[in-house]
Amino acid sequence: MGLIFNSFYEGKKILITGHTGFKGSWLSIWLKEMGAEIIGIALPPATTKDIFVLAKLERKMRSYYEDIRNKKGLFKIFAEVQPEVVFHLAAQPLVLESYNDPVYTFETNILGTVNVLEACRKTKSVKQIVIVTTDKVYEEQQNITGYKESDPLGGHDPYSASKVGAEIVSQSYFRSFFNPNILIESGKSMATVRAGNVIGGGDWSLNRIVPDCIRALEEEKTVTIRNPGAIRPWQNVLEPISGYLKLAVMMNEDPVRYSGAWNFGPEEGAMVSVKDLIENIIICWGHGNWEIIRNNKKHHEAETLKLNINKSKTILGWKPVLSFNEAIEMAIYWYRNYSKNDVYLLSLNQIKEYSEKWNLRNKN
Repeated sequence: MGLIFNSFYEGKKILITGHTGFKGSWLSIWLKEMGAEIIGIALPPATTKDIFVLAKLERKMRSYYEDIRNKKGLFKIFAEVQPEVVFHLAAQPLVLESYNDPVYTFETNILGTVNVLEACRKTKSVKQIVIVTTDKVYEEQQNITGYKESDPLGGHDPYSASKVGAEIVSQSYFRSFFNPNILIESGKSMATVRAGNVIGGGDWSLNRIVPDCIRALEEEKTVTIRNPGAIRPWQNVLEPISGYLKLAVMMNEDPVRYSGAWNFGPEEGAMVSVKDLIENIIICWGHGNWEIIRNNKKHHEAETLKLNINKSKTILGWKPVLSFNEAIEMAIYWYRNYSKNDVYLLSLNQIKEYSEKWNLRNKN
């Protein structure tokens, strides 16, 4: 079986903000193999080990190194390339970094989103807009049944608050300019997508659990964790990306039904503690140890964060296909093999493997 969604994306101009990042790189590879013409806007890759660098993606797409806070530069690129579908992933994505530099976080995640939406509004060719936020936009309620798209938004730390701001800005643009009721006038549809705690090969972000763990294992050091009891909705990076891709397809078919907010998360069995995650990673790696470290400057962290994905399952027809163990195994396989393989092919093979499982498990 081939890659899913080929027929819609083949030959289309797709613009991705944040294409040099972890998620953006995986999305770029998937779209490239489906025959899309990809345009990327982002800051340069952070390290020489980033998947964008190792997979040589700069040679396979039109890449613009531009800060999304620069409205003039952003507008110029949109006007030049005339994209049809926009996936907005560019962001300051780290909670701890948001404490270190809250101003940059708010500017990038809120004002940057405003700039992207305004560029979309003024570019006639744009038809579908997918704004990527996070599962951390919900007002913390220790919700044991999972947060629904209709639940109140709220952010404790600067990162979460900035993403709530991006959601509110997006809602305003949706109601004012991209409302399906005025689709004939705007010609555009828009959705926000909420996912988080993705794991997969090529993520080297600092102060993120899995990359920190992999760095320690590669250096044969003890893995350190701050909050072993925290429960999160872990999922392979390809799971939410498949949701984003399907959503844009369905928005094209029925913008009224498929605009709005969507959660993309794992099934109940993949919502496990940090401790269980680390222990499973070490098992897959083959060896290693972990310990708890205490942080006197410990920032606020929710103990439990769960998403309700019923809307995506029942209305969009999307559902996760990988178990918790499969998600970990795919990630560790990538990290075990990236240094001695063609990283583009390594990543593409995982996309093909995922697509085969997606086709098989979504038949019914």
